[in-house]
Amino acid sequence: MNTIKVRKALISDAEKLQTIGRITFSETFSDVNSEENMIKYLDESFNLEKIASELNNKDSHFYLAELDGEVIGYLKLNTGEAQTELKEKNVLEIERIYVLKEFHGKKIAQELYNQALKKAEEIKVHYIWLGVWEKNFRAVSFYTKNGFVQFDTHIFRLGDDEQTDLMMKKILINE
Repeated sequence: MNTIKVRKALISDAEKLQTIGRITFSETFSDVNSEENMIKYLDESFNLEKIASELNNKDSHFYLAELDGEVIGYLKLNTGEAQTELKEKNVLEIERIYVLKEFHGKKIAQELYNQALKKAEEIKVHYIWLGVWEKNFRAVSFYTKNGFVQFDTHIFRLGDDEQTDLMMKKILINE
């Protein structure tokens, strides 16, 4: 495999983010959710206006994983008020790490996670946190392998379906 390049996404990458976001979310969850709920979620979460707004938010950080100029995965990080839940200072949320299914098992998610660690070190956060669906065993295993531990749960709404996410964190700096 050629070298994977991870780079910060720009506002001009909004359509690429929309495309990779819709494809990877569908690949991951369409088999276990209703078509109506998937359509509603994809339309709400991956419309160009919302993505552009998120790209322009100083507290959100997107990175693209590229292979030969093609986007094969992405990472979304949040700090401050952009965090989906905790909104604590000196912490970093990994909101999304998604990779095209054909590239699973090829360490792309690990490269994106490594980018999250670089950002965490750069902005000197105390810990990284995330929410991951309790039934996404592959992702739960990935985060556990990378030193995350569960500290709570919360409800994630996909269309009209309420699902339980495990809230996990990894301490980086002991206070």
